[in-house]
This record gives sequence, C-alpha cells and structure tokens, in this order.
Amino acid sequence: MGRRKKEPRSAHREKIAAAASELFLERGAPAVSVDEIARAAGYSKATLYVYFENKEEIVCLLALESMKKLRGYIAAALEGEETVKARYKGVCRGLVRYQREFPAYFRMALERIDTDFAGRDVLPEERETYRVGEAINQLLRDFLQDGVERGALRRDLEVMPVIFQFWGMLSGLIQLAAKKAAYIERVTGLSEERFLESGFRMLYGSIAAEEALK
Repeated sequence: MGRRKKEPRSAHREKIAAAASELFLERGAPAVSVDEIARAAGYSKATLYVYFENKEEIVCLLALESMKKLRGYIAAALEGEETVKARYKGVCRGLVRYQREFPAYFRMALERIDTDFAGRDVLPEERETYRVGEAINQLLRDFLQDGVERGALRRDLEVMPVIFQFWGMLSGLIQLAAKKAAYIERVTGLSEERFLESGFRMLYGSIAAEEALK
C-alpha cells in the first residue's frame, strides 16, 4: 500500500486556522488558548508552533481572511446592479449574507485594524489586512462619488466620513437583527428580513438626493 502524500504547509495552517475560528466564534479570541486550538485541530502544541509562531499570528491570518471575504462580497454587490439604489441594496444584502455565513469573520471585520507599523515587528498578514481594508474603502468611495455625480446622492456628502458612519450603522443593524430577531418580531411585528429592509431604506434616505426620493 502506497504512503499517503504529505500535505503542504498551507493545508496544516488552514486546518489550524479553521479550528481556531470555531473556538473564537464560540468564546471570543481572548478566552481561547493555544493548547485548545491545537487539540481542536488534532495537533500537539509543539506541532502547532511549527506552523504558527503564536496565537497572534493565527488571529492576524483570520482577520485577513475576514477582510478578503468582505471585499469579495462588496465587489460582487457593486458589480451586479446598475442603479445607485440597487447597488446600495446589493451591498446591504451582501453584508447580511456575509454575517450569516461567516459570523466570526463579520465580527473580526469590526475589530481595530492597525495602521501604524513603525517601531515594531509587523506580520505580513497585518500589512495585507490594512491593504485589503483600503481596497474596500476605495470600492465604497467610488460608489458614493458615482452616486453623487449621477444626482442620486446628496452633493454635500463627505465621502470618507459617510463610509465609516454607514459601516457602523449597517453592521450594528445587521448584528442587532441577528441576535434579537424573535424579540424584534414580537414587539414590532416585523420579521428579521422586513426589519432589515426598513432600516436599510431609512439609512439610504439620509444620503439620497431629495429629487431621487420623489
């Protein structure tokens, strides 16, 4: 019987990162130890250290993956529609899908991203996470500026502040709906989907040009 083909290093890193992701989702990264990650992945602690220097490197890798997935969802939403309003709805639906499919990644995308790399050792994943985050901002900047130029969005928009404000409001709305769907429906009579759609409409109205709302 032939020997099993040796798995590449990347396969071991992916397996360890996947196990860590599940544990982080259940209890949060700070509460999870390297020993627990190793056991969940089926490795010894010593073997885990062959593939990752420490837990911070695992967290950085997962943060990078979260940002890459987020960029993919947003890019797909912006490419799939023609009108500004439809593209906005596409982004909202993409964020909802992202949160439902990858809740741990969704939370990671809300965490602090280092921007000052001077005076300390920096992991390659940290720099790449920052780069991907900037690419996401550029996608949204282009979308908003295009909306202003088309007359669909208010001409007095301060584009970069709006990007961060909307990210905070949309992510908060999506997380609230996910955590309290049953309570919201009992109190408001709105299903999770209708509650989200109502919130998305309200937020869009805050940046839409008055003529576009008529």
